[in-house]
Amino acid sequence: MGAMNSAPSRAERAARARLVASRLTAQGVDGVAVSWVDNSGIGRVKTFPVGQLEHAAEWGVGAAPCFDVFLLDDSVTSSPFTRGPDGDLRLVPDLDRLVPLAAQPGWAWAPADRYAQDGTPHPGCQRRFAARMADAAARRGLTLSTGIEVEWVVTDATGAPATTAPAYGMHRFADFSDYLRDLLRALGEQQLTVLQLHPEYAPGQFEVSVAPDGPLGTADTTVLVRHTIRAVSVRHGLRAGFAPALTPEGVGNGGHLHLSLWRDGRNLGTGGPGPYGLHPAAEHFLAGVLDHLPALLALGAPSAASYLRLRPSRWSGPYRCWGLENREAALRLITGSTAGQANAEVKCFDATANPYLLVGGVIAAGLDGLDAGKPLPGEVSGDPAELGTVERLPADLGETADAFEASVVLREALGAQLHAAVLAVRQAEAELFADRAPEEVIAATVGRY
Repeated sequence: MGAMNSAPSRAERAARARLVASRLTAQGVDGVAVSWVDNSGIGRVKTFPVGQLEHAAEWGVGAAPCFDVFLLDDSVTSSPFTRGPDGDLRLVPDLDRLVPLAAQPGWAWAPADRYAQDGTPHPGCQRRFAARMADAAARRGLTLSTGIEVEWVVTDATGAPATTAPAYGMHRFADFSDYLRDLLRALGEQQLTVLQLHPEYAPGQFEVSVAPDGPLGTADTTVLVRHTIRAVSVRHGLRAGFAPALTPEGVGNGGHLHLSLWRDGRNLGTGGPGPYGLHPAAEHFLAGVLDHLPALLALGAPSAASYLRLRPSRWSGPYRCWGLENREAALRLITGSTAGQANAEVKCFDATANPYLLVGGVIAAGLDGLDAGKPLPGEVSGDPAELGTVERLPADLGETADAFEASVVLREALGAQLHAAVLAVRQAEAELFADRAPEEVIAATVGRY
């Protein structure tokens, strides 16, 4: 993931891509899709014939820098670094993650890193930000195991939930058993290990969890899982929606982040002297995440619709607190039944998040807590809304954008250009939806994610 245009790396990528293209052709693949996720959380894509993979791996595929300041409705704002139609970037597919798409025969997919025309890394590349933060943790002797839960609602051609069968119910499982089987098969054929797949709370809602990975791998996998769900849904005459709110008062889709901190093969979430067995490094890291949550919402709950979901007493985590197995706390500590299972869940995030920004931002916040030796505050049990003493997280996107703008830690971690682009998008979308009724916010969001 260094400079794109050094001759050895170009030659090595080209040679490898020739072999990969030959294998894909033998598997019946005709085209390759390379994707990235913009700062509004929308997945964007360029495609090309499989015969062009060698050229794409060597020189990249063109894409405009203005995507850094696209809003969810495809309107465009600006930042001090990104203005107007000028410039070009190169999308370079990561051949290590390239995979044939089981639910879209004839196609393969790979995530892209973005470079400037001169071959230098693009400062606004969100995927490289995630990798950079994972490297920062590694320099401290730490690795992270992470996973993002994927929740979605299945709708019919009218946009209504495709079933009103009971939450978590066998009835809903029976109604959609063929659909869920095909999803399991597709994910498995793409070399993803499914841990759980089940009906969720809201009408037509399901959730899937796959095996944990490193932060960059988790972000890549999240993009692939969501895309696969969409593709399987289309083949069944259905639509899959990942938006955080579907009705003003209902329960929407979350995108909870699970994480555990490891050193020398040992899970630092268990066997230590801190709360519920946390080692000092894990406690300080989680304290940093908790401390920076208001600003982190700009990366993890980045849409106006996020704040229709992020409400008290809905298990969405709208209060800045932590607790053991407390599903109302923003940070839920999970001890697990074995040492390897101990982890923490950040519950206030949703699927409008760019997963690369999400994992990178959380690592930056955690490392700040680690470097400062910050302890966790007192634990909160029960529903924080009933206590009346627990700090509420920001209640709208404008408030979150203000917290993000004020965060020195996230500005330094993201770099000036990426931070400015994210801030510009958050501020523009806050203004776009400032006077909209909840129903209008939902209508503008639900078909975009």
